Amino acid sequence: MHANYCATQRIGSLDNFWWGCKRMISEVPEIRVVYQDDYLVAVDKPAGLLVHRSPIDRHETEFAVQKVRDRVGRHVFPVHRLDRPTSGVLLFAFSAEYAGMLGRMWMGKEVSKQYRALVRGWLNGAGLIDYALRYRKDKYADKYKRDDLPPQPAVSEYQCIERYLLPYGVGRYPQTRYSLVSLYPQTGRKHQLRRHMAHVRHPILGDTTHGDGKHNKFVRGEFNFDNLALTCTQLSFVHPITAKRICISAQPHFNMAALIENWQQYRV
Repeated sequence: MHANYCATQRIGSLDNFWWGCKRMISEVPEIRVVYQDDYLVAVDKPAGLLVHRSPIDRHETEFAVQKVRDRVGRHVFPVHRLDRPTSGVLLFAFSAEYAGMLGRMWMGKEVSKQYRALVRGWLNGAGLIDYALRYRKDKYADKYKRDDLPPQPAVSEYQCIERYLLPYGVGRYPQTRYSLVSLYPQTGRKHQLRRHMAHVRHPILGDTTHGDGKHNKFVRGEFNFDNLALTCTQLSFVHPITAKRICISAQPHFNMAALIENWQQYRV
């Protein structure tokens, strides 16, 4: 386990977690500023919002970069990215210089990241997934990359928070099992958490690329959940200017929070 995570990062207070989930259920899925100083700003990115313009989604007109710029009244520079369907803490800098400093910290594994996810099946305790991932080229952004790149080292930690037993049959089973987990990526490969959880046969709910279509259809039809159940809930790092450690947190997006709240009756 990473020694310099915040003291509350591994599981934290479940009371605060549930309070945050209940609050998010009633909120409109708009972008929210969760941290700001003279150098950095972090927002809670809604699911479904692109970080910046992409040739893959040419029809889109709204992006996190644009929304954050309009919200704070200053130009902002993305420090990292979240996949379009992933919600949670997204960090920007107010200059290219500060973004470069944080980018180097990212590359040097000096930033601790925590995600929460709902996955198929029951996970027990904590564990580590050390499984190299072959780079998956993007049709547009990576068209000049080599096709013969070797698999890249990829490491993720997980910790089970809660388990649920739902009295619904999916496939050949009369009941259905799910887990709420915390995930800690130690590397930053494309779709790493989604691919790692699929690799250990606990795919993330709502993942239309690496997930389980039967379970995605079930939660969509039975619980009206049509999102990816993955959110970045915390970033922790030493501020590159003030040298103080900061922790920036957010709760799961409102649809995921509503599903977790609903499933409390099925907790085991």
